[in-house]
Amino acid sequence: MRAAFPDFRLGNVLATSFTGTLSERHGDAVERIPTPHRLVDWLAVNGLAVDSCSTAQLDLARELRESIHAAATAAAIQDALPASAVQVINDCSAQGRAAAILTHEGKRRWRLSSASCVEDALSVIAADAISIIAGERDGKLALCGSPTCQAAFFDTSQSRTRKWCDMNTCGNRQKKARFNANQRKNPRSAE
Repeated sequence: MRAAFPDFRLGNVLATSFTGTLSERHGDAVERIPTPHRLVDWLAVNGLAVDSCSTAQLDLARELRESIHAAATAAAIQDALPASAVQVINDCSAQGRAAAILTHEGKRRWRLSSASCVEDALSVIAADAISIIAGERDGKLALCGSPTCQAAFFDTSQSRTRKWCDMNTCGNRQKKARFNANQRKNPRSAE
């Protein structure tokens, strides 16, 4: 049975995982948070559970997502950061009431305000974006090698030479396309 919504693409970096809620930006775009409830689901999966989400809050989340994508893309290609994107990221970061909490297992978890709202969760995502765009974390921003995706992702591989935002989707799709193209050029190699 098929899910009502496309699966989330989950990564190790909150901000770039959030930008992945809109994938295939240069092809047939896939919106992974089409409804307020779906944003609530994504936030819960990422440890930022909120009680509810309005349409206006979903619009704010999408504005933040696109601002992070624009700023991360600019940083990845070493271009100037778009002023409007920086403003949205900074505004979202400043408006939330979230605190980093250390768990007994030695992990960081986020605690949203007692009346947790989407803006608190978005402030955590914005702060994460600031840390990676500002170069404060070990890794580098890069763009996916898939011509239909070109998502910004945070490469923490040892060599910092990753080509795909997600090997299970973009990487496999590109490898399969290359294999099929080679098969068409050399049909006898399959025998």
